[in-house]
Amino acid sequence: MNIRTQAWGIVASVLADTAPEGAAVRQRLCEHLEATPGAPERALLEHLLETQRQVSQPGAAGEFPGMDEDPIFFAPPTAEDLDSPQSRSRISALLSDRMLLTAFQPIHGLAEGRIIGVEALSRFVSDDGASADFWFAEAASVGLGADLEFSALGSALLAAEQLPPHLYVALNLSPASCINPRLTALIHRSPLAVNRIVLELTETIRDEEYALFLEAIKPLREQGLRVAVDDADSGFSSMSRILNLKPDFIKLDRSVIDGVDTDPGQHALVASMVEFTAQIGSVLVAEGIETSAELAALTNLGITAGQGYFLGRPSIRPEEWAGWDTAAEAVASTGSSHPAKDF
Repeated sequence: MNIRTQAWGIVASVLADTAPEGAAVRQRLCEHLEATPGAPERALLEHLLETQRQVSQPGAAGEFPGMDEDPIFFAPPTAEDLDSPQSRSRISALLSDRMLLTAFQPIHGLAEGRIIGVEALSRFVSDDGASADFWFAEAASVGLGADLEFSALGSALLAAEQLPPHLYVALNLSPASCINPRLTALIHRSPLAVNRIVLELTETIRDEEYALFLEAIKPLREQGLRVAVDDADSGFSSMSRILNLKPDFIKLDRSVIDGVDTDPGQHALVASMVEFTAQIGSVLVAEGIETSAELAALTNLGITAGQGYFLGRPSIRPEEWAGWDTAAEAVASTGSSHPAKDF
């Protein structure tokens, strides 16, 4: 199924809804369809970008907490919504209608000055604009967390077929879903080479799952699959576990690199991680790079890979994916970037 077919399915699902509160949304989508005949993916994209502009108006961030972190989708629902009787039906509808898209954020090789991989991020199409974190939390609360994770994984693998063939693809997945037999089946059905796939663990592995996790991913790793862990989640108290796991990538969260260019303590912390990963043979990836000063400090410390808004925002546009190599070279040579528009 290509992106155009996916877009038609999403458009049809939105227009099939008859709820009065969604009338304005459906009307705007129809207008975009009329403006771009035969190109539902473009109509859907323009519709979502218009929604972004509307919620980004002055005062919107205060009205919708969390919007600053993800300027495409805000998170209006509250915690008590997670256990509501409607949760299961909402998630079931989301799964059956495949109301999700995949955005890719580029990961740069800082030494080479080119893009070496991407991280896949889920974007959900809904009337209320709820964030990806909300949808995954709600799905987990009603026992459908794995189903939504694998639906997002399938969408990402499908979209990844349109990426330049030299890029690896980091896919976010919980350790519990890594143990699920569906993972191996899904990866083997994908035309994407296993050695281009990186499983990025979204949470700490529980003690009772650790042995099962290692056993489950061993055959895939032998076929070339790689693993990434987030140091902000793992913590220095879990370094022995990291040594045992031998991840191919360790990702430094924004909270770790924030202030690396001005704070001696943060500078020393990152320097120690550079030394640690060099000793165990892992690649250290800095996340959340937002300024040229941070990029320069991280590069001087010896970090060889990074991502963040300064280097490139998430995008669903295949035409932008094709141009990322040129953008990467511009960052390396000038210290500035012109990132893709967020989605």
